[in-house]
Amino acid sequence: MMDYPEEYYEFFISFNEGDYYTCHDLLEEMWLIDKGNYFLKGLLQMTVAIYHYEYGNVKGARSMMQAAHRYLQEYRPFYWGIDLQEVYRFMEACLKTIPHEIDSVPYEDADKLPALPELILLLNDPQEE
Repeated sequence: MMDYPEEYYEFFISFNEGDYYTCHDLLEEMWLIDKGNYFLKGLLQMTVAIYHYEYGNVKGARSMMQAAHRYLQEYRPFYWGIDLQEVYRFMEACLKTIPHEIDSVPYEDADKLPALPELILLLNDPQEE
């Protein structure tokens, strides 16, 4: 299996635990070293989108998810151990779920927003598929 940065492994754990704030920090640490890496930027924006949504920033969530969708396109179908086809299905389902008629709700009402679909991210070796 390929060796990835330690932050990348930690990202999978944090993502699957629903700790999107930590995901942002881990991915940003890697992305700041390689700002031309749109794969990392796409993952970063996907996690930021989920984080925004959980706190009622609907417009920010929608915008970040759309950006992630664009950034990850060139890396499909599989890149750095991630099945991006599965990630794309998740992002598209999120974009259908995120309300388009509102920009935000108060934090205390964020739990009343439609629930986003769930995604469990797995790190796979391409030779194992």
